[in-house]
Amino acid sequence: MAKIQLNGKRITIKSKLSIMDLLKKYKLNNKRIAIEYNGVILPKIKYKNKYLQNNDKLEIVHFIGGG
Repeated sequence: MAKIQLNGKRITIKSKLSIMDLLKKYKLNNKRIAIEYNGVILPKIKYKNKYLQNNDKLEIVHFIGGG
């Protein structure tokens, strides 16, 4: 198990969980979000291969259309 910070809240996740796995767990569409991983914007191509570790910090921002 690992403890990470997700949008300002501490949560516990399974070890060896990728960012893509986390998005699936929370039912988030990866086409309409941006992720800041430990202070750096993460390219979508890295979501499958970036595994979360203890004390990582994620900020997930949703894009919403409208007018």
